[in-house]
Amino acid sequence: MARVRAAVPHVLAEVMKPIRNAPRALTRRHRTHEAPTEVELAPRSRPWTRAAGLVAVVLLGAWLGLLVVGDVRVPVGPMNTTMTLRPSATGGTKINVSPLGALQLDSHVAPVRLDVNVDQLDPDRAQALVDHPERLSGLQDEVSQDVEHGTLDLAVRSCVAVVTGATALGLAVYRRPRRALAAGGLALTLLVASGGTAYATWNPDSVLEPRFSGLLSSAPSLVGNARSIVTEFDVYQKELARLVTNVTKLYDVTSTLPAYQPDPTTIRVLHVSDIHLNPASWKIIASLVEQYEVNVIVDSGDTMDHGTAAENGFLDPIEDLGAPYVWVRGNHDSHVTQEYLKGLKNVHVLDDGRARTVAGLRFAGIGDPQFTPDRSRPDGAEASQELAGARLASALRDQSAAGTPVDVAVAHEPSAAREVDGEVPLVLAGHVHREDMEVMKYGTRLRIEGSTGGSGLRAVEGKHPDPIQASILYFDRDSRRLQAWDQIKLGGLGLTTAEVSRHLPKENQPGATPSPTGTGPSPTSPSPSTP
Repeated sequence: MARVRAAVPHVLAEVMKPIRNAPRALTRRHRTHEAPTEVELAPRSRPWTRAAGLVAVVLLGAWLGLLVVGDVRVPVGPMNTTMTLRPSATGGTKINVSPLGALQLDSHVAPVRLDVNVDQLDPDRAQALVDHPERLSGLQDEVSQDVEHGTLDLAVRSCVAVVTGATALGLAVYRRPRRALAAGGLALTLLVASGGTAYATWNPDSVLEPRFSGLLSSAPSLVGNARSIVTEFDVYQKELARLVTNVTKLYDVTSTLPAYQPDPTTIRVLHVSDIHLNPASWKIIASLVEQYEVNVIVDSGDTMDHGTAAENGFLDPIEDLGAPYVWVRGNHDSHVTQEYLKGLKNVHVLDDGRARTVAGLRFAGIGDPQFTPDRSRPDGAEASQELAGARLASALRDQSAAGTPVDVAVAHEPSAAREVDGEVPLVLAGHVHREDMEVMKYGTRLRIEGSTGGSGLRAVEGKHPDPIQASILYFDRDSRRLQAWDQIKLGGLGLTTAEVSRHLPKENQPGATPSPTGTGPSPTSPSPSTP
C-alpha cells in the first residue's frame, strides 16, 4: 500500500506533463510562425486556464487525501466503527450496519456527508456488558463521549488529509512550491467553510425521522414507538443506547428481526390507495397488517382498473387481510364494484358523507363522482370534484352539530378532499400516484397516498416501474389525533428495495406545546418531511 501511495504523485506528474507543456509548445510554434497571434491570444486564455486548473487540482487532491488517510477508527460502546467524510451534494449522515442495512439522517446541509460504518462487535467489550449489566446505566454517556472524540479526531485528520492531498498533487502538477501551498490553503479553506456550514445547519432532531433501508426497514421498533417518542422522550433516549447494546442480537437474527411492538393504546391505521388490480398488493397489505398490528385499513380508491363485474373476484382476498377494510370509490371503480364490496365481510364502504365508527375512529367519505376507466378528463371534471367535496364538508358539519364529530375524512381525488378544510382534523386521498402531506389553510391535514399497487397493470408501460407505497398512521386513542406516521416505499416491478421513514407532526416534536384535545382541526403545520 505504501508503494502505491508513493507512486501516485509520479504517475500523476507523467499524466499532467503533456497538459502542462502544451501551452509552452503552442507558444513556441506561434513565436516561430505567427508571433503577433501569440501576443494577442495568450493573455486571454491564461487566467481562466490557471484558475480552472487550480480548482481541479484542489478538488482532486482533497478527495484523494480523504480517500487515502481520511478514515478514523473509533470504538463506540461495544462496537468498532469507521468514521469518514465524503463529498456530497446534500450532506447528512449515513450509518451502515452491515449486513442489516443502513440508517440515513438529515443531520446537516453541507457539501460533505458523514459516513459511519459499524465494522464489527468487540467480543470483550460486549461480554463485559453482559457480565456487568449495571454498566448499561452509564452506556449512553459513554457512547456520547466516544462519538464526540471520534468526530474531533475525524475533523483534525480530515484537515491534514485534504491539505496534504491538495499540496502533494499541486507540487506534482505545477512543480512550484508556491502554487502547491496555494492549492493546500484553498483546500483547507473549502473544508473549514463546509464544516462551518454543517455546524450552522446541524439538526439534532434528525434522529427522530430516520430513513431505513435493507433489513432494517422491517425493524422500525429499533427507534421506539410513536407514543414513547412523543410523551416519553427520556425513555426514547435510553432506547438509542439500547440500540448500541443490541447489535450482538441483531447480527444473530438478521433474517427474523423483531416486529414492531406498538403501544397498546395507539390506534394503527394502514392507508393504501390506487392498487389498480395488482394481485401482489394483497400479500403486501397482509404482511403490513401482521407486522404493525394494524387496527383498520383505509383504501382511498382505484382498487380496480376498469370496474367491470369480471374483475370483482380480485376483491375476495380483502376478507382475509386480518383487519377491517374502509373503502371509498375511485374514478376506476364502478358502482358495480361498490355493491360487490358491500357484500364482503369486514368491509365498510363510505359514500355520501355517511359516517362509520371503526376501531375507535369515526370515518366519513364520499365516492368519486366520475367513472373514467379510460383515463379521460371530461368537461366539468374539476367542478364535479369540488361539488362532491362540498357535499362531504356539509355532512361533516352535520356530524359535528350532532355531537358525533368525524376524526378522518376520505375522498379519492385531492381536489375533492381540499373542500373539507376546517371541518375535520385529517383527510385522506390518493389518485395522483405519489405521496404527499400538507396542512391546509384552515388547519386540516391532507394526506395523499401513492400507488400501493405500483400503478398496477400500468407498471409495465413505462421505462421505470412505480414504487409500491403505503403508510402506517398512529392515532392517540383518547384524543383520536394523528401522533406519527411511517412512510413505506417498496421497489416496483422487478425491484427488491425497501425504505421506511418515520415522521412526526410539528406539535408532537419533543419540547413542543401539544395540541389541545378535541376533534377540531389542528392549526399547526407539519414537521419537515424527509425526502
